Amino acid sequence: MDSSIKQPAWDSELKQAVQLRQESQLESSLQLLVKLANNYPDEGVVQYQCAWAHDALGKEISAVPYYVRALSLQLTDEDRRGAYLGLGSTYRAIGEYEKSKVLLEEAIAHFPDAREFKVFYALALYNLNYHEESTSLLLRQLVETTQDAHISQYNRALLFYADHLNEVWADEE
Repeated sequence: MDSSIKQPAWDSELKQAVQLRQESQLESSLQLLVKLANNYPDEGVVQYQCAWAHDALGKEISAVPYYVRALSLQLTDEDRRGAYLGLGSTYRAIGEYEKSKVLLEEAIAHFPDAREFKVFYALALYNLNYHEESTSLLLRQLVETTQDAHISQYNRALLFYADHLNEVWADEE
């Protein structure tokens, strides 16, 4: 790293907090990140990491404002992607299914090739009783990503059924 590039004042503490999380010292990580988030409310990555720390401890409701704040600020594409997924998944986990659906639709629009959003979107659709659309979307993701030869041999049929989940066929006499 070029030593002439000045790192933000919060950078070393953020790295320490992430390291603590990676070492499963979740409470210590959270405490440090809450302090950082309060001290640097306009730093998207700090808000995102604080949200993630809450989620890691099962504190989904507390994570929401940090995710929302992070998404309103500047983030790298990778962090924005993570924040969208974190918030979309969290909304679903706390029963805010419509918010989850809307946010994941936004994420899919921004990251159309990111399959993880489509899978979590399918879960939100399921919770909203859009069972056919949910199952269809999950089938498509399965077919397009599986390496399992026993499933792949049925790709054509599965893709057909993805669009015809409620149809019944009977022999014509």
